[in-house]
Amino acid sequence: MMYRTVKQKRKGKKCILCLLFIVLLLIVVKVFIGNSGIGGQPASMEHGWNLVLVNPDYSVPRNYKVELTELSNGQSVDSRIYPSLQQMFDDMRAQGVYPTVASGYRTSKKQQSLMNEKINSFISQGYSRSDAATEALKWVSAVGHSEHQTGLAVDINANGVNSTGKQVYDWLADNAWEYGFILRYPEDKTEITHTSYEPWHYRYVGTEAAKVIFEQSICLEEYIEMLN
Repeated sequence: MMYRTVKQKRKGKKCILCLLFIVLLLIVVKVFIGNSGIGGQPASMEHGWNLVLVNPDYSVPRNYKVELTELSNGQSVDSRIYPSLQQMFDDMRAQGVYPTVASGYRTSKKQQSLMNEKINSFISQGYSRSDAATEALKWVSAVGHSEHQTGLAVDINANGVNSTGKQVYDWLADNAWEYGFILRYPEDKTEITHTSYEPWHYRYVGTEAAKVIFEQSICLEEYIEMLN
């Protein structure tokens, strides 16, 4: 019969503790990923390209392709939404409101750059790197989880000369739905969207969906749930 020495027993206990630590670490990482928007599953295209749901839980679909149209200021959007966006901007200007697309389509590299900038900003305020990363996710979507990577979302601001931001945001809040665009992150829906209120961030969903979302004061997640 083989007898284990005290040294072997201690070694065995250490192995068990190491294994438990690894399991605990994996659980923590899984929870963090689930809460932070990193990971998740690819978004479904079952309701059409205009209703693809990209958020902390759903990433841009695999092999997602987008044909871009470049705007006069160098920003780009999905070519399919360009006519509606242009018409909306033309009508805004005709009414004395002058908007500009501050941000349209983004590559993964650009999205990561924005995330790094936000993390460093919080670090400079005294946050630890892990806390800074957590805070940054409240303001910047993780790579693969940003609507800007679909080309269907635009950040719309005032041109800085003829209009104020409030004038642009107020006009969009009242009228954007008629052109197929919705306020993607309403102030009263942050618990559902997991994204802070952004009065400048508009997402194209098509006129039919936009009308329902506007009239019922719901967000895209709630609208998709109605369709399922």
